[in-house]
Amino acid sequence: MSEADLPVEPTVEPRREPPVAPAKPQRAGNGLALLALLLALLAAGAAGWGIWQQRQQAAASTVQTQLDQLRQQLGERAAASKALQSKFADFAPAAELSAQQQLLAQLQGEQQALSRRVSRVLGGTRQGWRLAEAEHLLRLASLRLAALQDINSALVLVEGASEILREQDDPDAFATRQQIATLLQALRSVDQPDRSGLFLQLGALREQTPGLQPLTPVFALQGEVQDNSAAEGDGSSRLAQWREQLSRYFRIQLNADQDVRPLLAGMQLDQVRLALNLALEQAQWAALNADSQVYTMALGQARSILQGAFQQDNAQSRAMLASIEQLATQPVSVSVPDMQPALAALQAYILRRQQVEEQPVAPAAGKQP
Repeated sequence: MSEADLPVEPTVEPRREPPVAPAKPQRAGNGLALLALLLALLAAGAAGWGIWQQRQQAAASTVQTQLDQLRQQLGERAAASKALQSKFADFAPAAELSAQQQLLAQLQGEQQALSRRVSRVLGGTRQGWRLAEAEHLLRLASLRLAALQDINSALVLVEGASEILREQDDPDAFATRQQIATLLQALRSVDQPDRSGLFLQLGALREQTPGLQPLTPVFALQGEVQDNSAAEGDGSSRLAQWREQLSRYFRIQLNADQDVRPLLAGMQLDQVRLALNLALEQAQWAALNADSQVYTMALGQARSILQGAFQQDNAQSRAMLASIEQLATQPVSVSVPDMQPALAALQAYILRRQQVEEQPVAPAAGKQP
């Protein structure tokens, strides 16, 4: 077949759609939004610029105030500098000022050396006074021990001397402090007799002497009233009166084998009581003065008088005799320690210090003759 014989297909033209027109109202809305955004940005920028301007003005005002203050201070400093310059103009020259400074330094050195010497002298004098006080305390303690054997007072005095040496804080005083410590220990080991208690007990016995009954009581005239009431012509009554009168001067002792002692009249009885009182008073003195020999002798005399002139059957006499026997066993004196080693050690220490203080002081270094 030829091409002329082929069937020809009809040509179909494509369908054209009409062009879509742009939406005009949507484009107008976008422009308004952009315009509003630009206006907001401009407003924010204007507000920020205004705030920045305000801050700049405030900072500039602060800087200006500070500048004014600095100018005022600078003016004051300038005035002060001018015043100092005017004062400096009145000062001495530099060479003279240097000489005065050297003289001042020399005077200060001499003053310091003099102050050290004065301090040394005054300090040594005060320490010397304290050491003299310690020596005086030891002497007083020795006197109390020798005269009264007062252990408690001597102990207090020696402790005071030990405290003074402790305050010195001197290694050279070690031997002296050791001697005083030994003395303190010896004093503490001694028992102090109760002399005051003995004195009071003896005083109580002295107060009982007037009430002691004599060896033989005075006979009471029991029949005197009856005899006086009897008739004058009664011979028996008159004979009884004569017997009573004679009985005052004579006494018949039926127990001849017993010890016969003389009867004491009124004056003799007072003398015996006075002798007993004096013996007890002497014992009191011996107790206070730590005299054991006199104390024992006085109590022995009191015991002899009490046994020889007063009734032993009387309860008061027996009680006084028992008290005297008990007081006779009480010690009034003790063996006191020797204080001479401690006192000698302190005196030697004081002498060494005085020898050191009397040595001449070396002159200060660099001092001009």
